[in-house]
Amino acid sequence: MADPASYRPQPGEIPTSPGVYRFLDPHGRVVYVGKAKNLRSRLNSYFARVATLHPKTYAMVHAASRVEWTVVGSELEAIQLEYTWIKQHTPRFNIMYRDDKSYPYLAVTMNEKFPRVQVMRGDKKPGVRYFGPFHPAKAIRETVDTMLRVFPVRSCSAGVFRRAQASGRPCLLGYIDKCSAPCVGNISEEDHRALAEEFVEVMAGRPGPHMRRIERQMKDAVSELRYEDAARHRDDLEALRRVFERNAVVLSEETDADIFAFAEDELEAAAQVFHVRQGRIRGQRGWVVEKVEETDAAAMVEQLLLQVYGAIPDTERIPREVLVPELPENAEEISTWLRQLRGARADLRVPQRGDKASLLGTVKENADQALALHKARRSSDITTRSAALRELQESLGAPEPLLRIECFDISHTGGTNVVASMVVLEDGLPKKKDYRRFSIRGEAARDDTSAMHDVITRRFSRYLKEQAESGEAAPVSGEVDAEAEAEEERGRFAYPPSLVVVDGGQPQVNAAAAALEELGITDLPVVGLAKRLEEIWLPDDDFPLVLPRSSEALYMLQRIRDEAHRFAIAYHRSKRSQQMTASALDEVPGLGPARRAAVVEHFGSVAKLREATAEEVAEVPGIGLATAEKILDHLQQE
Repeated sequence: MADPASYRPQPGEIPTSPGVYRFLDPHGRVVYVGKAKNLRSRLNSYFARVATLHPKTYAMVHAASRVEWTVVGSELEAIQLEYTWIKQHTPRFNIMYRDDKSYPYLAVTMNEKFPRVQVMRGDKKPGVRYFGPFHPAKAIRETVDTMLRVFPVRSCSAGVFRRAQASGRPCLLGYIDKCSAPCVGNISEEDHRALAEEFVEVMAGRPGPHMRRIERQMKDAVSELRYEDAARHRDDLEALRRVFERNAVVLSEETDADIFAFAEDELEAAAQVFHVRQGRIRGQRGWVVEKVEETDAAAMVEQLLLQVYGAIPDTERIPREVLVPELPENAEEISTWLRQLRGARADLRVPQRGDKASLLGTVKENADQALALHKARRSSDITTRSAALRELQESLGAPEPLLRIECFDISHTGGTNVVASMVVLEDGLPKKKDYRRFSIRGEAARDDTSAMHDVITRRFSRYLKEQAESGEAAPVSGEVDAEAEAEEERGRFAYPPSLVVVDGGQPQVNAAAAALEELGITDLPVVGLAKRLEEIWLPDDDFPLVLPRSSEALYMLQRIRDEAHRFAIAYHRSKRSQQMTASALDEVPGLGPARRAAVVEHFGSVAKLREATAEEVAEVPGIGLATAEKILDHLQQE
């Protein structure tokens, strides 16, 4: 751990202007990003009385080895730059609310000949009607399933639709009356569009006319003694009522708002948001995060808004009102930022009375319950992970805590399509964005030990190269070199693990250790986990280390080994599928290697290529319609 006094800037070096600062660890990783109206005042607070800092802040300043800052022109610029860096670096000590998933929306593709109902994520498309957001996605799928009973609009994919047209038989939904089956002509194009428009009108919050129409049909059927029809209309009516009970009106129909609330203790905070659209609660979402320092509600509101709305590519999803329990200190700048993103009015305020204040209380109650549930569940989880890491460190005699573990596995079929995987655990949890795949060629592919030697050499050669390029001469203050920063981001192996795990026994471990020794890396522990008896092998040891079957350390090693195996197998199957596709096209007349490779890259597998039409194959660059027909004819003859 670094002593903060060793890298504390001189007071006169730090400007008093607004800006954004970054703390970096000895390996160049950004561990914390913050902003300040006065950089000198803010940074001095980290170094003045280190012993009295909040526990997480204390850990952060000791994990860092230097601090950098960038001066900006205003607080609004600081807000934008801080969010950009948090998104770019995902610092370990920042509060992170995002889970990298977009919200699911119910979409009706009115821009298609036969409109389709589906669940969509991501950017909005022109000509498509959207309803939501909904969360969790299960809620929207239940709504769709219920609505299709009353309005059986097409919900199948383009491929399923084309196959049904070709065969003259509808899919299962057509047989159970949850689709009107326009694919086989059971309903005309005009009638199906009218059905889709009714679906849209009901989802837009105008079910009254349709419910009254169904009720009249039910009564007419009863008067004409058509009891089966009356029962069907009754069930349709009940289905519509269930949908609108699930999305009950809580505010006026003009209300579009996101309502946030928090619950917190000294170390953690829970955030909840209700998404109200057209007066209805369309979705709910929550996060539980660790508090880095003594953060008040106003600061947490600011961080939450920046991370939730800054990640939205479609600005129409920002509502007209954002209701929070407390305004951030720079509320005016945040409001301006939201208006700029939305391109229209966006009010940030605290509701004081009435229905909105009452609903804020409900959101707060949900946050309280979420925090209590999280603490109850996590207490045992954190204890187990910590115990496993501590036991593994003691069993291996590792000098440092095993904060980062990397595991490598080789996969192939009879020596062909040899690939390798690298998976990562940090603090006992998978860090999937650091997973890597390797393709093994040449002499390195002759056996597993050669392949393992090659992969370890490539991984750590890259690490040594990036260390040499960084040169430990990073700037301490002033403007950040954008080109150097971009190069740093491209570096994927810029810091080493605490432990290397290989899938295999003594030969694989010795190959990995030899590769590290050839690179001059002698202080990095290497172990192998053999599948047969789950033995742990260390380099040059004649006998393995055997942990008890109930050991949490052994269980953690098994989990990372199995994850590496899964990741390697997935890559191997992908390469094998591409090879099979390429070989299936070898004898197509007039199709050379370059165009064959383009077809393989576009479709990925023979199965997908067989399902495609000639027009879809002709979309591949360099492939004309005549060549596409030759390809499909050749595949049909096989």
